[in-house]
Formats: sequence, C-alpha cells, structure tokens
Amino acid sequence: MVEEHFITELGEPMKAAVITRIAPVEERPLELVDLPQPAPVNNQVLIRVSACGICHTELDEIEGRVPPAKFPMVPGHQIVGRVERLGPQASKFNIGDRVGVAWINWACGRCHFCLAGAENLCAEARWTGKDVGGGYAQYTVVSEDFVYPIPEQFSDLEAAPLLCAGVIGYRALRLSGMTDGKVLGLYGFGASAHIVIQVVKHLYPRSKVFVFTRPGQTDHQDLARKLGADWVGATGDTPPAKLDCAIDFTPVGEPVREALRNLQKGGRVVINAIRKTNPIPELNYAEHLWWEKELKSVANVTRRDALEFLPLAAEIPIRPEVRVFELETVNDALILLKQGKIINSLIMDFLSDHA
Repeated sequence: MVEEHFITELGEPMKAAVITRIAPVEERPLELVDLPQPAPVNNQVLIRVSACGICHTELDEIEGRVPPAKFPMVPGHQIVGRVERLGPQASKFNIGDRVGVAWINWACGRCHFCLAGAENLCAEARWTGKDVGGGYAQYTVVSEDFVYPIPEQFSDLEAAPLLCAGVIGYRALRLSGMTDGKVLGLYGFGASAHIVIQVVKHLYPRSKVFVFTRPGQTDHQDLARKLGADWVGATGDTPPAKLDCAIDFTPVGEPVREALRNLQKGGRVVINAIRKTNPIPELNYAEHLWWEKELKSVANVTRRDALEFLPLAAEIPIRPEVRVFELETVNDALILLKQGKIINSLIMDFLSDHA
C-alpha cells in the first residue's frame, strides 16, 4: 500500500507558497497562503524548514510540463531543516537533528527496481513538491528513510542546493562514464554544473572540462573559468578537442544534438533534465549517432546518490554559489531563473539564524 501523507494536521498555521494552477511563471502564479502544519504519521518526521532551493523542476511543474499530482501543491525539493517531531514508528533521527530532503520522497520498497537500489524507477514513487508537499513552506513531513544527515561543514544555505543540483549532478556524472584523463563537456552552467565541475576537478585531476553556455552569458562563463574550466564557449561552438563524455543540463533541445556532434567515438551524452521546453532537433545518424555513440537520460535520484554525494561534497569541500530570496519574492526568483539570468543556486531563507 502506498504510504499516505498529511493524514493529520497539527492545526497551527504555517506560511507557504503554493501552486494553484498551470500558468507561465511570468504571470506570478505562486500564491502565499497560511496552511495547517502537517503531522508525521508512521515512520515520518516533521521538519522545520530553514532553507529550500529553487529548481528548474519548479518551472516545469508550474508551467505544466511536469504537473503536480493535485492542487494546491507546495513545491520545493532541496530542503534543509531540523527535526521537529517524530512519527510513532520513527527511530532514525532525534528531535533537533539537522537533515535534508531531496526530490525522491517515498518508494514502495517491494518492486524489482526498489530491491535493486533503483527506487528512482519505482512506479509508485512519490516526488517531493510534486506528489506531496515540499519545502516552499515552514514545515514539511517525509518518511525517515528519505531523510539525510547534513555534514556540519555546510551552512543551511550552502547545503540546500546540494540536495538536488548536487545530487542529480553527481548521478549524471556517474552515468557519464567519466574517468581520469577524459574530456568532459558541460552544456549549461547553472546550479548543477557549477557543483559538478568542482567534483570533477577533485576526483579526476588529469581531466579537462569544456563548458558551453548560451551565447552572451558572460557571467556564467566567468564563473566556469573561476572554477577551473579548461575551455569555455557557447552552444554551437566547436571545442579544441572531442568530448569523451558530456552532460546536458539545459532546459532546451538543441544542446543534445550539439553534444553528440562534438562527441568522440564511443562516447556518451547524459541528459540531466526531467523535461525539455522544446524538442531535440532532428539527428543525422551518420553525424550524430554513428560510431557507437550513446545517449542516456537521468531519471531522478536514489538514496545511494545522496548518501554518497553529501560526504564527498564535505570532503572536497564543495562551495555552492548561492543567491538568497525570501518566500514572498519566490515568483521573482522563478522569472529570473527562466530568463537564464541566474548564475548560481537560488535559495529561500526561512530563518534569520541560518548558519
């Protein structure tokens, strides 16, 4: 049986931003409301949210490419906070523990995907901020099995983007086949790519990283150089060497074809996106796919990804570039994100003492 969420409520109000309809973000569709606090049941924990990242997936939800399971829906899946209350069967965390929640919120635990550690492919899986209430609120509840301890090296604001941009980027890097000495291409250089390049420079010091941005995104290109990119250009440019592997972080289709065009024989392009705002252009088999080139998608994340990545991020240490917004200005943040004007991670700060 699929676990039920928000079965009971504590009754005390909490502030939240909710999706009430499908609309372009330019219409500023998120509404600020007061909702009853959710109460944890079974093995859930109630988390008091201190920071929540803002992601391209929220654009997909609001604009209907990945619509919420119901309305209204509290979006947000890069959540950092502290355990406020335990469900009657919860035992993995203590009240006051600092924890994080990612995109995957629950999975059945019984299907062959779950049993193989691929709960990201579970047909019954639920996603934070899409199927159940997320982090654009002062409180959220989640099964303790999908909650992760946050390394002490990070502030709440620094930790939030690690739970999606970081974790999904780490999964995409694992799936790319990257090894030391290879050339990696990164198409798009936003929240996820600027974390991935730090991982690559740590794990694969003999490798080269080529970064492709939208034409004219000089701020993104400058950040890429600052973080160690070996070459920086725009989508459509030809880099100084073929790519052994590439990751496409963009919301549009054209970079997929470009990455395949620049790919070495036997290489792999990984698409790190849930949906594209426009189709991938027509591919010429001989130019784009022959020579055993591979195209692979990334479908969400697993618990393994989060449990491996967070300690690695602390070891490096990853230092996410963040820009902070308040809940009341989340529509402004989403518009800037859609326009490609953000070069770092967008974070909502729920507490003044967020260190």
